[in-house]
Amino acid sequence: MADIRKLLQQIAKEEAKLYDTEFIAPCVGGGTVRAVVANLIYTFQPQPRDFEGWGIFQPINDRVAEVIDEPSLPQWVEYLGLLKSVRLNLLYPLRGQTWLAYPVNESDMQQRFGEAKPLPVHLVSEGGQFEGIIARIGGGGCWFEARDRRADPQITVQLRECLRGETLPENVHFPGMTPEQRTAYDLAWQQTDAGQRRQQQRRQRQVRNRPPRRINTRSEERQLQEALQQGGGELQDFRDRGDFWQVEWTTSNGERHTSAIDKNDLTVISSGICLSGRDRDFDLQSLVGVIEQSDEW
Repeated sequence: MADIRKLLQQIAKEEAKLYDTEFIAPCVGGGTVRAVVANLIYTFQPQPRDFEGWGIFQPINDRVAEVIDEPSLPQWVEYLGLLKSVRLNLLYPLRGQTWLAYPVNESDMQQRFGEAKPLPVHLVSEGGQFEGIIARIGGGGCWFEARDRRADPQITVQLRECLRGETLPENVHFPGMTPEQRTAYDLAWQQTDAGQRRQQQRRQRQVRNRPPRRINTRSEERQLQEALQQGGGELQDFRDRGDFWQVEWTTSNGERHTSAIDKNDLTVISSGICLSGRDRDFDLQSLVGVIEQSDEW
């Protein structure tokens, strides 16, 4: 059995070295940066506080790390090379240099990462709506690397033209369009004025046409619990609020949140944090990961 005192002394020595160590990290505006010491993750606020981008940091104390330089291209490439790559299509900007994106290949995403879903991609320095990109997943988020040179630019142009013309998702058809691109278009279209109006009309029809139903509390509780557990969260309590559930739950690190969840399909009505009006882009399962990444974006 390991000597606890020796182990603590070793960790203390490693922590002391940290203050003399420079490290490379990506940082989202208003977010934090991380470093690993003795297999422990340390989180710092950047100085300046509004820094966004790739930086070389040096800890000032156990809470703050100062930006001292920009990493060179080889250093940046080496950092990203440690993370898993994924091909995505950009949907729309969320905040700052963070965009929402959707997988180019759902099957590949499912096999490699366990699920295929929209992802916030940080530090997007080039590219536009519906363009293909290469991103890297790890280090507490999903990070832009480069444009995807294999992507067909003509499809990007056609999708943009359809969106400008407010073409309904079910009416978008052209050769070479993949199911994933159709989903990406649908998600982007939902954020347009026409998409918002249609969603509002659909919700109103659902309320008018919804038949009375007998609520099986145990069945509903199990459904909510399973959705949260698949995302890494834990159900604490829930209440019936008519058209939606008021769900109290915790993240994997114990942070408590309260969210409003649609009864029909468990999509998010209100997440409980600021998602820049994008709450309905997520369901209860994916919301767990989004909130756990909220410090990064």
